[in-house]
Amino acid sequence: MKHLIIYAHSNAESFNHAILETVVSTLKEKGDEVVVRDLYALDFQPVLKPEDTAAMRAGQTPADIKVEQEYITQSDTITFISPIWWTGLPAILKGYVDRVFAYGFAYTAGVEGINKLLTGKKGFIVNTHGTPNAIYDEIGMTAGLKLTSDTGIFDFVGIESVGHLLLGSIGYLDEDGYKGLLKQVRDTVQTVL
Repeated sequence: MKHLIIYAHSNAESFNHAILETVVSTLKEKGDEVVVRDLYALDFQPVLKPEDTAAMRAGQTPADIKVEQEYITQSDTITFISPIWWTGLPAILKGYVDRVFAYGFAYTAGVEGINKLLTGKKGFIVNTHGTPNAIYDEIGMTAGLKLTSDTGIFDFVGIESVGHLLLGSIGYLDEDGYKGLLKQVRDTVQTVL
């Protein structure tokens, strides 16, 4: 299996980075091929500009977008790893989706609706947030985040969502709490990917 991991956290010492290391090591132990695209390390430019759209319409996809689209094309599974900031994706990851999951590459539209061009791929998401999970569950935020990412991004382009972990209380746990979350990540990756 070829796995593409899109990683979005600005701090290399973050718990998200420990999640990334856990996912990568678990996949490699299974003998899978793994490519990591660290958006901050790449200094990925997240703003979809009018000239990007014009170039793509003319069939001349900008080089930085084309590179990312090639990674997606070659992958069997796409995993997003990022924190939840202000109840959404970090701007750099949202911008990645805006620019890379472009019309004509990830989807088209016709008289019968949306044509999903990434069908056959699987998607997995791991998000962290500081709010306890029970609160996010109670106010509907967990369901909302799954709807906007699993359905609004992955399903919209034909990627089958195989799991979405939302890990809460980050910044407030003890060492055993973090170890438990990493075990949950490892167990989930072994099961669904």
